Amino acid sequence: MEALKGFDIDAPCWDQSTFMGRLKHFFNITDCRTVLLPDSRLDEAKALVESCRAGSVPPGTTEEQLHYAKKLYDSAFHPDTGDRMNLIGRMSFQVPGGMAITGFMLQFYRTVPAVVFWQWVNQSFNALVNYTNRNAASPITPKQIGVAYVTATSTALATAVGLNLYTKKAPPLVARWVPFAAVAAANCVNIPMMRQQEILNGIAVTDEDGNKLGHSRKAAVKGITQVVISRVTMAAPGMIILPIIMQRLEKYRFMQKITFLHGPLQVMMVGVFLIFMVPAACSLFPQTCSIAVSKLEPELRESIISQYGDRISYVYFNKGL
Repeated sequence: MEALKGFDIDAPCWDQSTFMGRLKHFFNITDCRTVLLPDSRLDEAKALVESCRAGSVPPGTTEEQLHYAKKLYDSAFHPDTGDRMNLIGRMSFQVPGGMAITGFMLQFYRTVPAVVFWQWVNQSFNALVNYTNRNAASPITPKQIGVAYVTATSTALATAVGLNLYTKKAPPLVARWVPFAAVAAANCVNIPMMRQQEILNGIAVTDEDGNKLGHSRKAAVKGITQVVISRVTMAAPGMIILPIIMQRLEKYRFMQKITFLHGPLQVMMVGVFLIFMVPAACSLFPQTCSIAVSKLEPELRESIISQYGDRISYVYFNKGL
């Protein structure tokens, strides 16, 4: 137990500078089984993490228990505020939530009412995920949330309905890819709009030791761009490859006899893709992003140089998920 007194619970178990290290980390914290745990269990994990940070590890606590508590803490509590995140917005809910919505979007793509309904459901889900995983150091007003939600939903619906009508005479497979085009277009709008405060006012940047240096709009744009790329990558394999698989399967007689199972089947297959793609997409870029001081806004760059000279070459910030 003496060895645990100096235990650094925030030290990463895997090297966060490498893709494989980040992949192992996100496989750990996006474990969808954690969404089944009651809030009381999550609060216990938070209390253990905070007591360890304070240098007071409860007697009898093992290193394995500390690692598991940190896993629960990272999966359920916001890294900026320490507040418990809503269940649906957590990355650990991306597999069960995403597989259901994506599966039904891919199944019900033929009629305009079905396209409108499932795109609306998907954008409502995305808006909640984006808000939950924003950089909480940049507050956003209810009006801005509403504008972001309406704009992203409108973009998704316009893209989906427009392409749905446009592809009526196109090969069947092209029509099956319409949901992905709509999701990708909406992500390019939804995430920047939901995080517009960061683009307008900048995101908090720090030095290597976490000392705040100011706010940067360029850092915000870099972080948000990486999040958009990650989200589109997360959805791409399932929404591009699965339609090809389903089109081929539907030619078999046994599949034609069980059309009522096509929806649930697609939901399950999307789940298989997402189990791997959620952590993989989250791992594309480091969670703590960096940007060279030379690429910052002139006023912030000059402020840092005047205070620290050339001792600081890079600044760091939480890009969100």
